[in-house]
Amino acid sequence: MSSLKLDLKTSGGEYSIDIKASSVRLEDLVKDIQNDAKGYISLGVIDNKLRELSYEVSSDCKIRFLDTTNTDGLRVYGRTTSFIFVMACKELFENVRVTVEHSLANGIYCELHMDKILEEKDVEAIKNKMNEIINNNYDIEKITITKEEAEDIFNKENMHDRAELLRYKEYDDVKLYKCRGHIDHFYGYMLPSTGYIKVFDLKLYKGGVVLLGPRDDDKSRPKDLKPQEKLANIYNEAEQWSNLMGIDNVLSLNELIENGNYGDMIRTVEALHEKKLSQIADTVKENGKRIILIAAPSSSGKTSFAHRLSIHLRVNHLKPVSISLDDYFVDREDTPLDEFGNYDFESIYAIDLETFNSDLKKLLDGEEIKVPKFNFKTGKREYSGKTLKISSDQPIILEGIHGLNPMLTSSIPDEDKFKIYISALTQINLDDHNRIPTTDLRLIRRMVRDFNFRGYSAERTITQWESVRRGERKNIFPYQEEADIIFNSACVYELSVLKYYAKPLLEEIDQTNPIYIEANRLLKFLQYFVELKDISDIPPTSILREFIGGSKIVD
Repeated sequence: MSSLKLDLKTSGGEYSIDIKASSVRLEDLVKDIQNDAKGYISLGVIDNKLRELSYEVSSDCKIRFLDTTNTDGLRVYGRTTSFIFVMACKELFENVRVTVEHSLANGIYCELHMDKILEEKDVEAIKNKMNEIINNNYDIEKITITKEEAEDIFNKENMHDRAELLRYKEYDDVKLYKCRGHIDHFYGYMLPSTGYIKVFDLKLYKGGVVLLGPRDDDKSRPKDLKPQEKLANIYNEAEQWSNLMGIDNVLSLNELIENGNYGDMIRTVEALHEKKLSQIADTVKENGKRIILIAAPSSSGKTSFAHRLSIHLRVNHLKPVSISLDDYFVDREDTPLDEFGNYDFESIYAIDLETFNSDLKKLLDGEEIKVPKFNFKTGKREYSGKTLKISSDQPIILEGIHGLNPMLTSSIPDEDKFKIYISALTQINLDDHNRIPTTDLRLIRRMVRDFNFRGYSAERTITQWESVRRGERKNIFPYQEEADIIFNSACVYELSVLKYYAKPLLEEIDQTNPIYIEANRLLKFLQYFVELKDISDIPPTSILREFIGGSKIVD
């Protein structure tokens, strides 16, 4: 009898096993090692390719299993949970349209469009129905058909937008998932059956439902709902802006570009940004705010925003000055270390908080300070004799990852501060059940900018991205609700523009590269966007220019 020699790796350990068979499915291997993993195993990686748990191994190999503590593993778990959620809603409510919207309140926010207002009892009924589907462990079957066949199926199911979007797909094969009479198209992998979903929760929130997955630190418990009122409001504003332009998904955006009607759309987006900036400047003026704090995750357009805000403040007869937090770094030998023993420059304790707060207080009291300059070569803070003194019409702009952390400006009264959080919150999704995560938009922005202006390859940017994300989760996201206002820097048209720059960079990454999986995933979702190569309507002050070039306000 033939046998297989397999080396298995999970978040809980490594195993070498011999299988007395010519082939074995990944899900059969998972049964014996699932309990050791930190999260719920949902994917395998073989020869640098993602494989569903239904995949059959027929030769000796190394297999790395991904679980819900890994981004790719969590996507599969969340996608499967969403499919079960959609099934449950359709079985409970007649003529319901379910939309999977965006991340919110520590989960995924979904809406049910039907002829009644959603109530707590409805959410409980959905949860019970989902548990019934999960407990019955129904098979989730993957079928591969042609685009033409898929279009016929979607049209019969009244999913006409989904059928239309398929014409932008580069390859003719389409993978659909079927479960107990329900059929759907998801842009990514699924679990083999409904019984793989072990932990989830649903919460009624903002008229919709937040779908919560397992915790990172304890997979046996679902995440807690964490209300995000301000973020929810800005998502609602983004939806209104999209509706104003008649763009509710990628299909409507593509049609507008193909028809050549994108000029007015671009100008409208930029006008909305300018109006919002003007309103912020008016608020600063009217309330006599002396300190403007700006925080944002990577590639949110913080630099362009700060420059444009300064212009609007000057229109209001103010003379803003900027202070760099980098110049208040502690000397390098005093920098705190991270868990790996490396200097943690992103720690708030990497800043000399005492000196920084003392200088701020002196400036607000009308005193003169000596302006420091951090020498990154020597790792020391230096003073060149430069001084600074401000008057009452000179608000101080402070931008940095710790902008919203109360510790940064602990000596300054709250009434003197105006706190701004910026992020590129995606305004459109691929379709009703396939969202575009905000982090994907920011990663593509950063990749294009790094290549254009820093000489970095896409490989380097993607490799560093998880480290960047860890810093954001630790230092930025916990404080976003501290903001007085959230500014959405996303442009509804920008992925169509960025595709032109990003696609060739991603295509250079071959299957032997460790980041191939991520590059391939980004390419697969970008294929649905029609490229917008004509950028003549994008003004030189646009936030998008910070990434593609041609900015008149960012060096």
